[in-house]
Amino acid sequence: MAAETQVESPPSSLSASLTGVARVLVNAGKLSPKAAEELSKSARDRKANFVATVVGANAAKPDEIAHALSAALALPLLDLNAVDMQRLPRNILDAKIANQYQLIALGKRGNRVFIGAADPTDQEAGERIKFALQLQPDWVIVEYDKLVRRLEAQNTNTNEALESLAGGDFEFDVSEEEATPQDSQEVTSEVEDAPVVRFLQKMLIDAINMRASDLHFEPYEYNYRVRFRIDGELREITQPPIAIKDKLASRIKVISRMDIAEKRVPQDGRMKLKFGTKAIDFRVSTLPTLFGEKVVIRILDPSSAKLGIEALGYEKAEKDRLMVAIQRPYGMVLVTGPTGSGKTVSLYTCLNILNQPGVNIATVEDPAEINLPGINQVNVNDKAGLSFAAALKSFLRQDPDIIMVGEIRDLETADIAIKAAQTGHLVMSTLHTNDAPTTLTRLMNMGVAPFNIASSILLITAQRLARKLCENCKKPADFPRESLLKAGFKPEDLDGNWKPYRAVGCGSCTNGYRGRVGIYQVMPITEATQRIILTQGTALDIAKQAEAEGVRDLRQSGLVKVRAGVTTLEEVITVTNE
Repeated sequence: MAAETQVESPPSSLSASLTGVARVLVNAGKLSPKAAEELSKSARDRKANFVATVVGANAAKPDEIAHALSAALALPLLDLNAVDMQRLPRNILDAKIANQYQLIALGKRGNRVFIGAADPTDQEAGERIKFALQLQPDWVIVEYDKLVRRLEAQNTNTNEALESLAGGDFEFDVSEEEATPQDSQEVTSEVEDAPVVRFLQKMLIDAINMRASDLHFEPYEYNYRVRFRIDGELREITQPPIAIKDKLASRIKVISRMDIAEKRVPQDGRMKLKFGTKAIDFRVSTLPTLFGEKVVIRILDPSSAKLGIEALGYEKAEKDRLMVAIQRPYGMVLVTGPTGSGKTVSLYTCLNILNQPGVNIATVEDPAEINLPGINQVNVNDKAGLSFAAALKSFLRQDPDIIMVGEIRDLETADIAIKAAQTGHLVMSTLHTNDAPTTLTRLMNMGVAPFNIASSILLITAQRLARKLCENCKKPADFPRESLLKAGFKPEDLDGNWKPYRAVGCGSCTNGYRGRVGIYQVMPITEATQRIILTQGTALDIAKQAEAEGVRDLRQSGLVKVRAGVTTLEEVITVTNE
């Protein structure tokens, strides 16, 4: 490494305490030995860079120092004024290291990184770069004054960009009373960086105002982007300076009560934002990627659990079946669908209906997303041995009336839940299956005995979320009759002047959609279905029986929403295309 280059020995009268740069300048006739000693002592006392000390004292000019070092160490000399800074990589060297050691990254090739420095003999800087980047630094001499101006410009541009994105100040509180204590002043200054704090606040408020369900902070090799999931679709919102990615991740981790020093493994946490008189919880997840930590923040609005069953989009027959099932004193109700299909909100809505002073309700979740007063909620903690199955066993000793299990993942959890449903408890849970009939075969494949399934399960709801049409701009659309029939409409559905609607787009919506509505397949387990289960019939056999009993599949339920003008045919086909 260039920092280890042997500098020609100075005259014997020079003190051995002189740094490599001091010796070079004395040998080059730029400093006297006495001046070099005094400046070296001053730099040590103030813990300052020697080159900065020399330039600050007007003992030598920056260009003279740079030329002397280049000649003595046989290192290239670069004029930063001749370099287009926009073309330099911005994600190689952390801004904290760059400012601390006054360095600038010029490029990377293989396992080597080219670093511009006014003092390439700083061995501490070299070791820090090798440790942080796992790359070998190749030094390039730059003039100190030009380097300082470039670093200041980079820092100013970053802060101005954040300020412009964040706008003004915001008066609300992010609860940090349980934040992980940090004993490092360096860490504290990093996570309290004002532009970063305001930028995060701005993103959270924008996400709430735009009705987003999730925020994604994503670092890449050459850029950093923020995306919101709005009505089920990810939309890019902004691309802040890449230099803030580590500070922003640290800030989020601190207020989410995560380990700020751990960047190698995924972490989960929570935070709360007090927005006026309203408090909104956020679930936070970090994931180490190639170019930094990706952070996803899910917005958990407690009011979504209190919307009422009518607001979720159930048709009357579907709602009646569900209400009958959850009013039963014992048995099991299952809600199925992929991640992000609204299963949790459906379960919470049912729990909210059942939450009465005389009812003991306990839930085990991973994690509990919405806090419901009057319900005993438990978070899974696998490290401590608190699994779904372990929590369920404890619940049965707590005299529960209703039990909600966040997800049935294995045979042990399924067995305990089914036994609870058979012994006087109403059990509600979720499964990741495509539709209601395949849920039954999924349980059989897990190893649950068919007679246990038939005797315990009351009802299965499969669901999806479809984007709702904006009422302000939706327009009738012309579809060929053949296309509508192929999509699943029956000939009698197409009689009259009815036409489906299409999305248009206006100032109050997103591409013609605003909000989402549930599409449901609500299948009660009748005696006929129980007989099919006991004979280990297939999902197809169960689906045929359900259809004969008037149960709509997901596509047919979606088409009802199309006929009502709630959503588009394209949206229904997209979300129900198994």
